[in-house]
Amino acid sequence: MRKQLKIGTMIHGVGEKISDWRHPTMPSDASVSFDFYKQQAQTSERGKFDFVFIADALYINEKSNPHYLNRFEPLTILSALAVVTSNIGLVSTLSTTYSEPFSAARQFASLDLLSGGRAGWNAVTSGLEKTALNFSKGVSDHPNHAERYRMAAEFMTVMKGLWNSWEDDAFIRNKASSQFFDPTKLHALNHQGEFFSVQGPLNIGRSPQGQPVIFQAGSSKDGIAFSAQQADVVFATMPRVEQAKQYYRNVKEQACLNGRQPDDVLVLQGISPIIGDTNEAAERKYQELASLVTIEQALAFLGRLFEHHDFSQYPLDEPFPELGPIGKNSFQSDTDRIKAEAREENLSLRQVALREATPRTVFMGTPEYIADLIESWYDQQAADGFMLIANLPSELEAFVDQVVPILQARGIFRTEYEGKTLRDNLELPYTENVLDTKLKDNRIGVKA
Repeated sequence: MRKQLKIGTMIHGVGEKISDWRHPTMPSDASVSFDFYKQQAQTSERGKFDFVFIADALYINEKSNPHYLNRFEPLTILSALAVVTSNIGLVSTLSTTYSEPFSAARQFASLDLLSGGRAGWNAVTSGLEKTALNFSKGVSDHPNHAERYRMAAEFMTVMKGLWNSWEDDAFIRNKASSQFFDPTKLHALNHQGEFFSVQGPLNIGRSPQGQPVIFQAGSSKDGIAFSAQQADVVFATMPRVEQAKQYYRNVKEQACLNGRQPDDVLVLQGISPIIGDTNEAAERKYQELASLVTIEQALAFLGRLFEHHDFSQYPLDEPFPELGPIGKNSFQSDTDRIKAEAREENLSLRQVALREATPRTVFMGTPEYIADLIESWYDQQAADGFMLIANLPSELEAFVDQVVPILQARGIFRTEYEGKTLRDNLELPYTENVLDTKLKDNRIGVKA
Protein backbone atom coordinates (compact mmCIF):
# COMPACT_ATOMS: atom_id res chain seq x y z
CA MET A 1 0.00 0.00 0.00
CA ARG A 2 1.13 3.54 -0.71
CA LYS A 3 2.33 5.58 2.24
CA GLN A 4 -0.06 8.12 3.70
CA LEU A 5 0.16 11.77 2.75
CA LYS A 6 3.13 13.57 4.32
CA ILE A 7 3.00 17.24 5.36
CA GLY A 8 5.66 19.59 6.68
CA THR A 9 5.91 23.34 7.06
CA MET A 10 8.65 25.89 6.58
CA ILE A 11 8.94 28.35 9.48
CA HIS A 12 10.11 31.42 7.62
CA GLY A 13 10.05 34.24 10.16
CA VAL A 14 8.75 37.46 8.61
CA GLY A 15 7.96 35.65 5.38
CA GLU A 16 9.46 34.11 2.29
CA LYS A 17 8.54 37.03 0.08
CA ILE A 18 10.16 40.41 0.23
CA SER A 19 7.18 42.39 1.61
CA ASP A 20 5.31 39.86 3.75
CA TRP A 21 6.70 41.56 6.87
CA ARG A 22 4.61 44.65 6.11
CA HIS A 23 1.31 42.80 6.54
CA PRO A 24 -0.59 43.99 9.66
CA THR A 25 -0.82 40.46 11.10
CA MET A 26 2.89 39.66 10.71
CA PRO A 27 5.07 40.28 13.78
CA SER A 28 7.89 42.43 12.43
CA ASP A 29 10.46 40.65 14.62
CA ALA A 30 9.23 37.12 13.79
CA SER A 31 12.58 35.98 12.38
CA VAL A 32 14.26 36.44 15.77
CA SER A 33 11.30 35.69 18.02
CA PHE A 34 11.42 32.38 19.87
CA ASP A 35 7.76 32.78 20.78
CA PHE A 36 6.87 32.99 17.07
CA TYR A 37 8.85 29.86 16.17
CA LYS A 38 7.44 28.01 19.18
CA GLN A 39 3.87 28.91 18.18
CA GLN A 40 4.44 27.82 14.58
CA ALA A 41 6.02 24.52 15.64
CA GLN A 42 3.31 23.72 18.17
CA THR A 43 0.54 24.61 15.71
CA SER A 44 2.15 22.28 13.17
CA GLU A 45 2.39 19.53 15.76
CA ARG A 46 -1.27 20.05 16.68
CA GLY A 47 -2.00 19.45 12.99
CA LYS A 48 0.01 16.18 13.15
CA PHE A 49 2.52 17.45 10.58
CA ASP A 50 5.58 15.32 9.94
CA PHE A 51 8.15 18.07 10.37
CA VAL A 52 9.00 21.74 10.59
CA PHE A 53 11.72 22.99 8.29
CA ILE A 54 14.19 25.87 8.69
CA ALA A 55 15.86 27.12 5.53
CA ASP A 56 19.20 28.92 5.48
CA ALA A 57 21.60 30.94 3.34
CA LEU A 58 25.03 32.31 4.12
CA TYR A 59 25.26 35.61 2.26
CA ILE A 60 23.24 38.81 2.44
CA ASN A 61 23.42 42.32 1.09
CA GLU A 62 21.28 45.43 1.50
CA LYS A 63 18.77 44.12 -1.07
CA SER A 64 18.14 40.78 0.62
CA ASN A 65 14.68 39.81 1.86
CA PRO A 66 14.04 41.11 5.38
CA HIS A 67 13.91 37.57 6.79
CA TYR A 68 17.43 36.89 5.52
CA LEU A 69 18.83 40.03 7.13
CA ASN A 70 18.19 39.12 10.76
CA ARG A 71 17.26 35.55 11.70
CA PHE A 72 18.13 32.57 13.87
CA GLU A 73 20.77 30.04 12.89
CA PRO A 74 18.69 26.92 12.06
CA LEU A 75 20.27 24.25 14.29
CA THR A 76 20.21 26.61 17.27
CA ILE A 77 16.50 27.37 17.02
CA LEU A 78 15.62 23.73 16.27
CA SER A 79 17.48 22.64 19.42
CA ALA A 80 15.29 25.02 21.39
CA LEU A 81 12.15 23.77 19.63
CA ALA A 82 13.09 20.18 20.51
CA VAL A 83 12.36 21.02 24.15
CA VAL A 84 8.85 22.44 23.52
CA THR A 85 7.65 19.75 21.08
CA SER A 86 7.31 15.98 21.37
CA ASN A 87 6.59 14.34 18.02
CA ILE A 88 7.22 16.65 15.11
CA GLY A 89 10.40 16.33 13.04
CA LEU A 90 13.02 19.07 13.10
CA VAL A 91 14.72 19.69 9.75
CA SER A 92 17.53 22.15 9.05
CA THR A 93 19.41 23.29 5.98
CA LEU A 94 23.19 23.06 6.05
CA SER A 95 25.57 23.75 3.17
CA THR A 96 27.86 21.02 1.85
CA THR A 97 30.00 23.65 0.12
CA TYR A 98 30.69 25.89 3.12
CA SER A 99 30.73 23.49 6.07
CA GLU A 100 33.05 20.84 7.48
CA PRO A 101 31.50 17.36 7.63
CA PHE A 102 32.87 16.45 11.08
CA SER A 103 31.29 19.51 12.73
CA ALA A 104 28.08 19.07 10.74
CA ALA A 105 27.77 15.38 11.61
CA ARG A 106 28.26 16.20 15.28
CA GLN A 107 25.66 19.01 15.22
CA PHE A 108 22.96 16.88 13.58
CA ALA A 109 23.73 13.83 15.72
CA SER A 110 23.35 16.06 18.78
CA LEU A 111 19.98 17.42 17.60
CA ASP A 112 18.87 13.89 16.78
CA LEU A 113 19.77 12.55 20.22
CA LEU A 114 18.43 15.64 22.00
CA SER A 115 15.04 15.33 20.26
CA GLY A 116 14.69 11.57 20.62
CA GLY A 117 15.25 10.83 16.93
CA ARG A 118 13.46 13.70 15.19
CA ALA A 119 16.28 15.38 13.24
CA GLY A 120 16.53 15.85 9.49
CA TRP A 121 19.23 17.45 7.35
CA ASN A 122 18.44 19.39 4.18
CA ALA A 123 21.67 19.15 2.20
CA VAL A 124 22.21 22.17 -0.06
CA THR A 125 25.14 23.18 -2.24
CA SER A 126 24.77 27.00 -1.80
CA GLY A 127 24.07 28.68 -5.11
CA LEU A 128 25.09 32.27 -4.31
CA GLU A 129 28.59 32.93 -5.61
CA LYS A 130 29.32 35.70 -3.12
CA THR A 131 28.89 33.26 -0.23
CA ALA A 132 32.58 32.53 -0.82
CA LEU A 133 33.41 36.02 0.50
CA ASN A 134 32.26 34.97 3.98
CA PHE A 135 34.56 31.94 4.09
CA SER A 136 38.03 33.36 3.46
CA LYS A 137 37.65 32.97 -0.29
CA GLY A 138 37.04 35.07 -3.36
CA VAL A 139 34.06 34.89 -5.70
CA SER A 140 36.23 33.04 -8.23
CA ASP A 141 36.69 30.27 -5.63
CA HIS A 142 32.96 29.49 -5.56
CA PRO A 143 32.76 26.00 -7.13
CA ASN A 144 30.74 25.61 -10.30
CA HIS A 145 27.41 23.78 -10.32
CA ALA A 146 28.77 20.31 -11.20
CA GLU A 147 31.70 20.57 -8.78
CA ARG A 148 29.37 21.57 -5.93
CA TYR A 149 27.40 18.36 -6.44
CA ARG A 150 30.57 16.24 -6.50
CA MET A 151 31.53 17.89 -3.25
CA ALA A 152 28.05 17.25 -1.85
CA ALA A 153 28.25 13.53 -2.70
CA GLU A 154 31.56 13.18 -0.86
CA PHE A 155 30.28 15.28 2.05
CA MET A 156 27.30 12.94 2.34
CA THR A 157 29.55 9.86 2.33
CA VAL A 158 31.62 11.31 5.16
CA MET A 159 28.56 12.33 7.19
CA LYS A 160 27.01 8.87 6.97
CA GLY A 161 30.33 7.24 7.76
CA LEU A 162 30.78 9.39 10.86
CA TRP A 163 27.23 8.61 11.99
CA ASN A 164 28.33 4.95 11.89
CA SER A 165 31.23 5.58 14.28
CA TRP A 166 29.41 3.73 17.03
CA GLU A 167 27.36 0.55 16.90
CA ASP A 168 23.94 0.66 18.55
CA ASP A 169 24.98 -1.23 21.70
CA ALA A 170 28.48 0.21 22.06
CA PHE A 171 27.84 2.02 25.36
CA ILE A 172 27.70 -0.54 28.17
CA ARG A 173 27.97 1.89 31.11
CA ASN A 174 28.67 -0.91 33.61
CA LYS A 175 29.74 0.77 36.85
CA ALA A 176 30.57 -2.50 38.59
CA SER A 177 33.03 -3.62 35.92
CA SER A 178 34.20 -0.07 35.14
CA GLN A 179 33.43 -0.62 31.46
CA PHE A 180 31.84 2.45 29.87
CA PHE A 181 31.87 1.17 26.28
CA ASP A 182 32.89 -1.79 24.14
CA PRO A 183 35.98 -0.67 22.20
CA THR A 184 35.33 -3.21 19.44
CA LYS A 185 32.17 -1.29 18.56
CA LEU A 186 33.89 2.04 17.94
CA HIS A 187 35.09 2.73 14.39
CA ALA A 188 37.36 5.30 12.81
CA LEU A 189 36.47 6.51 9.32
CA ASN A 190 39.91 7.41 7.93
CA HIS A 191 38.44 9.12 4.87
CA GLN A 192 40.78 10.61 2.28
CA GLY A 193 38.92 12.09 -0.69
CA GLU A 194 38.96 14.78 -3.35
CA PHE A 195 37.60 17.49 -1.04
CA PHE A 196 37.71 16.19 2.54
CA SER A 197 40.12 14.41 4.85
CA VAL A 198 38.42 13.13 8.01
CA GLN A 199 39.77 10.54 10.43
CA GLY A 200 36.91 10.22 12.95
CA PRO A 201 35.39 8.65 14.94
CA LEU A 202 32.51 10.94 15.88
CA ASN A 203 32.23 11.78 19.58
CA ILE A 204 28.50 11.10 19.96
CA GLY A 205 26.50 7.89 19.65
CA ARG A 206 23.54 6.90 17.49
CA SER A 207 19.97 8.10 17.97
CA PRO A 208 16.68 6.16 18.20
CA GLN A 209 16.27 6.52 14.42
CA GLY A 210 19.86 5.54 13.64
CA GLN A 211 20.69 8.58 11.52
CA PRO A 212 18.98 11.89 10.69
CA VAL A 213 16.62 11.85 7.70
CA ILE A 214 18.26 13.24 4.55
CA PHE A 215 16.32 15.96 2.69
CA GLN A 216 17.32 17.59 -0.57
CA ALA A 217 15.76 20.32 -2.71
CA GLY A 218 16.52 20.82 -6.34
CA SER A 219 15.13 20.45 -9.83
CA SER A 220 18.30 20.66 -11.92
CA LYS A 221 19.72 17.54 -13.59
CA ASP A 222 22.52 17.32 -11.02
CA GLY A 223 20.12 18.01 -8.15
CA ILE A 224 17.70 15.24 -9.16
CA ALA A 225 20.55 12.76 -9.68
CA PHE A 226 21.93 13.57 -6.22
CA SER A 227 18.51 13.26 -4.61
CA ALA A 228 17.75 9.94 -6.28
CA GLN A 229 21.00 8.51 -4.97
CA GLN A 230 21.22 10.01 -1.49
CA ALA A 231 17.99 11.57 -0.20
CA ASP A 232 15.15 10.13 1.86
CA VAL A 233 12.94 13.13 1.04
CA VAL A 234 13.18 15.50 -1.93
CA PHE A 235 11.12 18.61 -2.50
CA ALA A 236 10.54 21.13 -5.24
CA THR A 237 7.98 23.78 -6.14
CA MET A 238 6.12 23.08 -9.36
CA PRO A 239 3.28 25.48 -10.23
CA ARG A 240 1.34 22.98 -12.39
CA VAL A 241 0.34 19.38 -11.78
CA GLU A 242 1.77 18.08 -15.08
CA GLN A 243 5.20 19.49 -14.19
CA ALA A 244 4.94 17.96 -10.73
CA LYS A 245 4.02 14.54 -12.17
CA GLN A 246 7.00 14.62 -14.53
CA TYR A 247 9.33 15.58 -11.68
CA TYR A 248 7.86 12.81 -9.50
CA ARG A 249 8.41 10.18 -12.22
CA ASN A 250 11.93 11.43 -12.88
CA VAL A 251 12.99 11.17 -9.22
CA LYS A 252 11.41 7.73 -8.74
CA GLU A 253 12.89 6.33 -11.97
CA GLN A 254 16.36 7.59 -11.12
CA ALA A 255 16.06 6.13 -7.63
CA CYS A 256 15.39 2.74 -9.21
CA LEU A 257 18.42 3.16 -11.48
CA ASN A 258 20.46 3.61 -8.29
CA GLY A 259 19.25 0.27 -6.92
CA ARG A 260 16.59 1.79 -4.68
CA GLN A 261 12.85 1.23 -4.47
CA PRO A 262 10.45 4.04 -5.49
CA ASP A 263 9.19 4.35 -1.91
CA ASP A 264 12.75 4.84 -0.61
CA VAL A 265 12.56 8.52 -1.54
CA LEU A 266 9.52 10.69 -0.80
CA VAL A 267 8.68 13.55 -3.17
CA LEU A 268 7.12 16.66 -1.62
CA GLN A 269 5.86 19.76 -3.39
CA GLY A 270 6.19 23.20 -1.81
CA ILE A 271 2.91 25.14 -1.70
CA SER A 272 1.80 28.49 -0.30
CA PRO A 273 -1.94 28.04 0.26
CA ILE A 274 -4.22 31.05 0.59
CA ILE A 275 -7.44 29.97 2.31
CA GLY A 276 -10.74 31.83 2.50
CA ASP A 277 -14.33 31.06 3.38
CA THR A 278 -15.07 31.78 -0.28
CA ASN A 279 -12.94 32.00 -3.42
CA GLU A 280 -13.50 35.76 -3.38
CA ALA A 281 -12.19 36.01 0.19
CA ALA A 282 -9.05 34.07 -0.78
CA GLU A 283 -8.54 36.35 -3.79
CA ARG A 284 -8.77 39.41 -1.53
CA LYS A 285 -6.05 37.94 0.69
CA TYR A 286 -3.79 37.45 -2.33
CA GLN A 287 -4.38 40.97 -3.61
CA GLU A 288 -3.64 42.36 -0.16
CA LEU A 289 -0.28 40.59 -0.09
CA ALA A 290 0.56 41.53 -3.68
CA SER A 291 -0.18 45.20 -3.01
CA LEU A 292 2.60 45.34 -0.42
CA VAL A 293 5.35 44.82 -3.03
CA THR A 294 6.96 47.72 -4.88
CA ILE A 295 8.60 47.19 -8.27
CA GLU A 296 11.97 48.12 -6.75
CA GLN A 297 11.59 45.33 -4.18
CA ALA A 298 10.47 42.89 -6.87
CA LEU A 299 13.58 43.63 -8.93
CA ALA A 300 15.77 43.06 -5.87
CA PHE A 301 14.02 39.77 -5.16
CA LEU A 302 14.55 38.65 -8.75
CA GLY A 303 18.18 39.73 -8.66
CA ARG A 304 19.00 37.42 -5.76
CA LEU A 305 18.11 34.39 -7.86
CA PHE A 306 20.44 35.58 -10.62
CA GLU A 307 23.61 35.92 -8.53
CA HIS A 308 22.41 39.33 -7.23
CA HIS A 309 22.25 40.71 -10.77
CA ASP A 310 21.18 44.38 -10.98
CA PHE A 311 17.92 44.38 -12.95
CA SER A 312 17.32 48.09 -12.35
CA GLN A 313 19.57 48.85 -15.34
CA TYR A 314 16.96 47.55 -17.84
CA PRO A 315 13.73 49.14 -19.13
CA LEU A 316 10.81 47.78 -17.13
CA ASP A 317 8.26 47.44 -19.92
CA GLU A 318 10.45 45.97 -22.64
CA PRO A 319 10.96 42.22 -23.11
CA PHE A 320 12.84 40.41 -20.35
CA PRO A 321 16.56 40.95 -21.02
CA GLU A 322 18.83 38.34 -22.58
CA LEU A 323 21.11 37.32 -19.73
CA GLY A 324 23.29 34.68 -21.35
CA PRO A 325 24.80 32.40 -18.71
CA ILE A 326 23.87 34.63 -15.74
CA GLY A 327 22.03 32.44 -13.25
CA LYS A 328 23.58 29.15 -14.37
CA ASN A 329 25.85 28.99 -11.33
CA SER A 330 23.27 29.96 -8.73
CA PHE A 331 19.65 28.74 -8.45
CA GLN A 332 19.83 27.04 -11.82
CA SER A 333 16.45 25.32 -11.94
CA ASP A 334 14.68 28.58 -10.98
CA THR A 335 16.65 30.80 -13.34
CA ASP A 336 16.25 28.39 -16.27
CA ARG A 337 12.49 28.31 -15.63
CA ILE A 338 12.21 32.11 -15.43
CA LYS A 339 14.15 32.60 -18.68
CA ALA A 340 12.04 30.00 -20.49
CA GLU A 341 8.70 31.41 -19.27
CA ALA A 342 9.71 34.98 -20.17
CA ARG A 343 10.72 33.89 -23.66
CA GLU A 344 7.69 31.65 -24.31
CA GLU A 345 5.13 34.15 -22.96
CA ASN A 346 6.88 37.29 -24.23
CA LEU A 347 6.93 38.83 -20.75
CA SER A 348 8.38 42.20 -19.82
CA LEU A 349 10.85 42.64 -17.00
CA ARG A 350 8.12 44.24 -14.88
CA GLN A 351 5.83 41.25 -15.41
CA VAL A 352 8.55 38.72 -14.54
CA ALA A 353 9.67 40.59 -11.42
CA LEU A 354 6.16 40.98 -10.01
CA ARG A 355 5.24 37.40 -10.88
CA GLU A 356 8.26 36.06 -8.99
CA ALA A 357 7.82 38.40 -6.01
CA THR A 358 4.06 37.74 -5.72
CA PRO A 359 3.38 34.38 -7.38
CA ARG A 360 -0.25 33.40 -7.78
CA THR A 361 -0.64 29.92 -6.33
CA VAL A 362 -3.15 27.38 -7.65
CA PHE A 363 -3.68 26.37 -4.00
CA MET A 364 -5.99 29.31 -3.37
CA GLY A 365 -9.63 29.02 -2.39
CA THR A 366 -11.89 27.42 0.17
CA PRO A 367 -10.70 24.69 2.58
CA GLU A 368 -12.61 22.08 0.56
CA TYR A 369 -10.99 23.25 -2.68
CA ILE A 370 -7.49 23.13 -1.15
CA ALA A 371 -8.16 19.63 0.21
CA ASP A 372 -9.52 18.50 -3.18
CA LEU A 373 -6.40 19.78 -4.94
CA ILE A 374 -4.04 18.16 -2.44
CA GLU A 375 -5.87 14.83 -2.76
CA SER A 376 -5.86 15.12 -6.55
CA TRP A 377 -2.10 15.76 -6.74
CA TYR A 378 -1.50 12.92 -4.30
CA ASP A 379 -3.74 10.49 -6.23
CA GLN A 380 -2.14 11.43 -9.56
CA GLN A 381 1.33 10.77 -8.12
CA ALA A 382 2.41 14.35 -8.50
CA ALA A 383 3.56 14.26 -4.87
CA ASP A 384 3.83 12.01 -1.82
CA GLY A 385 3.11 15.06 0.28
CA PHE A 386 3.52 18.79 0.63
CA MET A 387 5.63 21.38 2.39
CA LEU A 388 3.64 24.44 3.41
CA ILE A 389 5.37 27.77 2.92
CA ALA A 390 2.75 29.92 4.61
CA ASN A 391 2.86 33.59 3.62
CA LEU A 392 1.25 34.57 6.93
CA PRO A 393 0.89 32.85 10.33
CA SER A 394 -2.88 32.89 9.86
CA GLU A 395 -2.58 30.65 6.79
CA LEU A 396 -0.86 27.91 8.81
CA GLU A 397 -3.62 28.18 11.44
CA ALA A 398 -6.29 28.00 8.74
CA PHE A 399 -4.68 24.97 7.13
CA VAL A 400 -4.43 23.09 10.43
CA ASP A 401 -7.94 23.97 11.60
CA GLN A 402 -9.84 23.80 8.31
CA VAL A 403 -7.96 21.70 5.72
CA VAL A 404 -6.33 18.98 7.87
CA PRO A 405 -9.68 17.72 9.28
CA ILE A 406 -10.96 17.21 5.70
CA LEU A 407 -7.84 15.23 4.75
CA GLN A 408 -8.19 13.16 7.92
CA ALA A 409 -11.87 12.45 7.25
CA ARG A 410 -10.91 11.19 3.79
CA GLY A 411 -8.42 8.76 5.34
CA ILE A 412 -5.31 10.05 3.57
CA PHE A 413 -3.70 11.84 6.52
CA ARG A 414 -3.03 10.65 10.06
CA THR A 415 -5.12 11.49 13.10
CA GLU A 416 -2.30 10.47 15.48
CA TYR A 417 1.44 10.10 15.12
CA GLU A 418 2.57 6.60 14.21
CA GLY A 419 5.73 6.73 16.29
CA LYS A 420 8.20 8.93 18.12
CA THR A 421 10.91 9.39 15.47
CA LEU A 422 10.84 11.29 12.21
CA ARG A 423 11.59 8.05 10.35
CA ASP A 424 8.63 6.35 12.05
CA ASN A 425 6.22 9.04 10.94
CA LEU A 426 7.60 9.30 7.40
CA GLU A 427 7.34 5.49 7.17
CA LEU A 428 11.06 5.22 6.49
CA PRO A 429 13.09 2.36 7.96
CA TYR A 430 15.48 2.66 10.86
CA THR A 431 18.99 3.22 9.49
CA GLU A 432 21.03 0.18 10.45
CA ASN A 433 24.74 0.55 11.10
CA VAL A 434 25.81 -1.66 8.23
CA LEU A 435 29.58 -1.69 8.46
CA ASP A 436 31.53 -2.13 5.25
CA THR A 437 34.89 -3.89 5.13
CA LYS A 438 36.80 -0.67 5.56
CA LEU A 439 35.02 0.28 8.77
CA LYS A 440 35.34 -3.26 10.13
CA ASP A 441 39.08 -2.97 9.63
CA ASN A 442 39.00 0.34 11.51
CA ARG A 443 37.67 -1.07 14.77
CA ILE A 444 39.64 0.91 17.30
CA GLY A 445 39.68 -1.76 19.99
CA VAL A 446 40.89 -4.54 17.69
CA LYS A 447 44.49 -4.83 16.54
CA ALA A 448 45.09 -5.88 12.94
